[in-house]
Amino acid sequence: MKIAVIAVQGDVEEHVIIANKALEKLGIKGEAFATISKEEVAKADAIILPGGESTTISKLIHKKSIADEIKKATKQGKPIMGTCAGCILLAKHGDEQTAKTKTKLLGLVDMKVKRNAFGRQRESFQIKLNIKNIGEFEAVFIRAPAILEVGKSVDVLAKLNDYIVAVQQNNILALAFHPELTEDTRIHEYFIKMKC
Repeated sequence: MKIAVIAVQGDVEEHVIIANKALEKLGIKGEAFATISKEEVAKADAIILPGGESTTISKLIHKKSIADEIKKATKQGKPIMGTCAGCILLAKHGDEQTAKTKTKLLGLVDMKVKRNAFGRQRESFQIKLNIKNIGEFEAVFIRAPAILEVGKSVDVLAKLNDYIVAVQQNNILALAFHPELTEDTRIHEYFIKMKC
C-alpha cells in the first residue's frame, strides 16, 4: 500500500513516520512517503493532506495539479485524510476568512469550516477526545479550525464543546486536530483500514 503525504507545508514528516508505524502495526506491506508530484499522488492508494497554512497549501496544490488528483482519488474510493488546514481544504464551504483570502476549497466533504476557531498559535492545546470508532484520543489543536455544520451524508466522529472536530464522509476523514503529533497510531490505522 502506498500512502502519499502531500509535501507542500506543515507536519509532512510526522505524518510519514506515524503512517509507516501504523502500516507496520497492521502488518500491511507498503510505505508512506512525502511528495509534491501529481504522478506519484495519482499512483498512491491513499492520500494525506497535512496541516499548515490553508491559503498557501491551496495555491500550491492547484498550481501543481495535485488538487485534481485528490478529486480523482476521491471518486475512485481511495482513502483521503485532511488534518487541520487539510480539513479546511476538504470542505465545501468556508467562513469569511476563507472568502477574504480567496482560498480555493476542494469541496469534497459536505461541511462548513471556520478557520482558527480555537484561537491563534499561543492558544494551542492538547485534550482528550472521545472519537467514534477510535475511543479516547489525546488530540493536539494548533491554530485549529472547527466544523460548524455538516450535511446528512457526513458522520460526526468527535465534538469539542459546541464544535465538530472530526468527521467522515465515505472514504474521506477530516480532522481539525493533529493526530500525527502523538505516538498514538490508531487514527492512521483506522484511515489505512478504510482501504482494506
